Amino acid sequence: MRKRIYEIIEISRDGDRLSAVYDSFMIVMIALSLLPLLFKETTPFLTALDRVAVAVFILDYLLRWATADYKFGRAGVLSFVRYPFSFMALIDLLSILPSLTLLNGAFKVLRMLRMARALRVFRVLRAARYSKSLRIIAAVLKSSKESLLAVGSLALAYIFICALIIFNAEPDSFQNFFEALYWSTVLLTTVGFGDITPVTVVGRAIAMSSSIFGIAIVALPSGIITAGYMKQLSAEEETPPRRDAPLGL
Repeated sequence: MRKRIYEIIEISRDGDRLSAVYDSFMIVMIALSLLPLLFKETTPFLTALDRVAVAVFILDYLLRWATADYKFGRAGVLSFVRYPFSFMALIDLLSILPSLTLLNGAFKVLRMLRMARALRVFRVLRAARYSKSLRIIAAVLKSSKESLLAVGSLALAYIFICALIIFNAEPDSFQNFFEALYWSTVLLTTVGFGDITPVTVVGRAIAMSSSIFGIAIVALPSGIITAGYMKQLSAEEETPPRRDAPLGL
């Protein structure tokens, strides 16, 4: 019985229509649970919708916890102890807790409305469990983490060095070093808000040089993720995903 429950609540495989229906149902519930975030005012309908959604999420969380030994492939208490600390279990819990403040007034630390609304956005991450594309991207990020960490370190070094140079070359344009960090980050991402701009010839020359190098740094993660995605997509097509395979997050 528990094994069949596990097969239903996990990602569906070909031929398991009940599991596919469950996946579709959960995706719909995730989408509906986000509707209250689209409005500033809370209505009785939106409150009821949120309560129904969180009730479904709680049941899903408990069912996954009850079948944790099948998920991790090992019998014993350790699997049930380990599950609440897994990545997706934490995401599930964070998507549930804010709504419990509306149900019974518990968890007073989360009663601030803005915090509760922000935490509910974690419900979007629940969809990663049911989306093949998101699972592929998660696998790509995991397999390419060393390259992405190297690029991330390079970007952080670029931001710090660029901020350090512009802060000393044009001190009148920045009140503190944090503003220089903010400016170099905006420059790296080519957003260009225009709220802080260099006014001297030296400062503008630094900005021009930094922009050229910044474009190259920004392009690196895109290339790594694209190459990894195509490789993972080919592997997915050649080898059907195992039923008990973890998400990889």
